[in-house]
Amino acid sequence: MHSVKYVLSLVFSIALLATSSSVVLAQASTAPAPAKTFSITPEKIETEVGQKVKFTANSKDATGKTANENSGVWFAAPFDVVGVDATGSAIFYQPGLATIGVFVSGKPIFTTVRVKPASVKTVEVTPGSSPLIVGGTLKLKATPRVLSGDPRHDAAITWTSTTPAIARIDSAGVATALAPGKAILKATSGEASGTITIDVVKTQLKGISIQPATATARTGDVIRFNAVTVGSKESYAPVWGVSGEGATVEADGAFIAELPGTYVVSATIGEHVANASIVVAPRNVEREVNVVGRVLLKDMQGAEQWIIGNHAYYSTISDRFLVYDISDLTNPKLTDTIKVDARNINDIMTTADGKVLVISREGASNRKNGIAFYDTTDPAHPKLVSEYTATVTGGVHSAFVDGHYVYLTDDATGSMRVIDFADVKNPKEVGRWQVETPAVTTVRTPDGDAIGGRYLHDVQVLDGLAYLAYWRDGLIILDVGNGIKGGSPEKPQFVSQQRFNHNELYGDGWLAGAHAVFRYKNYVFVGDEVFPGQFNIADRRRIPVRGIVHVVDVSNINHPRKVAEYSVPEAGAHNIWVEKDVLYMGYYNGGARIVDVSGELRGDLYRQGREIARLWTGDPQGFRPNLPFAWGAQPYKEMIFFNDMNSGLWIVKIGEPILKGSTTAPGK
Repeated sequence: MHSVKYVLSLVFSIALLATSSSVVLAQASTAPAPAKTFSITPEKIETEVGQKVKFTANSKDATGKTANENSGVWFAAPFDVVGVDATGSAIFYQPGLATIGVFVSGKPIFTTVRVKPASVKTVEVTPGSSPLIVGGTLKLKATPRVLSGDPRHDAAITWTSTTPAIARIDSAGVATALAPGKAILKATSGEASGTITIDVVKTQLKGISIQPATATARTGDVIRFNAVTVGSKESYAPVWGVSGEGATVEADGAFIAELPGTYVVSATIGEHVANASIVVAPRNVEREVNVVGRVLLKDMQGAEQWIIGNHAYYSTISDRFLVYDISDLTNPKLTDTIKVDARNINDIMTTADGKVLVISREGASNRKNGIAFYDTTDPAHPKLVSEYTATVTGGVHSAFVDGHYVYLTDDATGSMRVIDFADVKNPKEVGRWQVETPAVTTVRTPDGDAIGGRYLHDVQVLDGLAYLAYWRDGLIILDVGNGIKGGSPEKPQFVSQQRFNHNELYGDGWLAGAHAVFRYKNYVFVGDEVFPGQFNIADRRRIPVRGIVHVVDVSNINHPRKVAEYSVPEAGAHNIWVEKDVLYMGYYNGGARIVDVSGELRGDLYRQGREIARLWTGDPQGFRPNLPFAWGAQPYKEMIFFNDMNSGLWIVKIGEPILKGSTTAPGK
């Protein structure tokens, strides 16, 4: 969770409460005041990303006389779509449906704004590295992008050939080579366009074959087929195809099946066609999962966990964090409750040696949030050593400890700060980095200036590279000591970025962005968090959530690309941990999930049957009875610790394989 969301949810809860209260008071009054109506102008307008609109609150008395209401508290949601200042001036950051509201005379008034996507500024056309033979075909892909770099897959594409005698192209982007030469093909979207040049050649090609000619695999396995030419030393890009439902073969010959069965793979180059066969068996990775121990939360919500040695540190959505002795995994014992001036203690993590504990804070009564350092010489009873608040008083949601540095997220500015605590009693800021996009703006509020259009949610640092889940700006990779860009903790340097279009993924009315990040081998797993635009995290009722996990290949660190995803239908992704080819995560209302991520990853991991086990983490005595809200996971000493906001800690162990035909349900 993050603080801006929580504050907005409270604002809207107060607004709704005020609305209902006004109805009750009106019914109870014996002498109603003269009728007075309120409205906001302009009403129900359409605008575009990047535009600013001034809203005004108006009142009309019983005689019909209209007047501007100069005083009032303005608010807006979702926070990642719109921001509004104390004067009613709003700026729109992302496409979607925005709500603008104001309190006037204690009464909330609302209006809605349809925010249209920004215009397309560039069009990327791929692929085109291999020559095309006369008579051959090639399917091209065009990706329109707005100024920020977000893709717009909804934008219409018009294809044309500027060299029609050499190659033609149809409305679907399928090019056909007609004569030798350089073919120039163009994709246009609105005022933007992109071109690609393809060499069309004559060839002595006599035929083609596919290697391997036959293969076996499990669902989810990636089998790479290659087209081998006969009578020509040149390499040409074939058109790949596959017969049968439940499998795909991508442009590079990578075959992936979601369903078991027998498939025929084809490769076509010009008039030459070759076939290969593949038999796909079920993946069959399901295992039992056995609950070993529990920590039940009833009257508060849990947040992050950190397991080290014989102790578990557990933060909460409240003013305390909890310490448990887990020497006996079947019976964790509470050893201390550490009170903190905060509304939300989100992140909690120790140094690798376990000697220093770091927590992040949001919602402090003195508005000095930041982070705090604790001495864990006695791991059962951490002692406060120091705090760092100087540049991050607005709140810290996430904090990652790497050596004697803390990489943290600054709620107020949407930036990453680097804190050096080599002298733990005197921590100091030594570095800062933030994304700069056209949508970022300063909004003046009664509580001071706030940065809108930029939000950093999570950081992981590994081998001198920082991986940032930068909400609507997607995944950003920085050099903080790796050396590839000359970066250091004191001077982080940009490496690369992978953007997603969250409005296209989830539609209007949702808070949605890149939330969690975890690097493993040559992949970065990026989890989206998706909440309703208006919600109250403290509500005892069910909160609908969504969100998928993007799998980004960073083999070429300068050019990351999404290759796969893991998505539980109608459930919401949260925190991720990957170890020994297994992904562990809290999937909010989908409970705890354990997923096989061995081998090369392509396509839809959920549909491929890669789930090893799942655990329903609802509890009848939980904060929300029988409603799971699994937060995250940490494998530790052959166990997996799952934490659920509604029901506490679950200590589980993976059991025996579930035999074919078994009726044993996972987690039972």
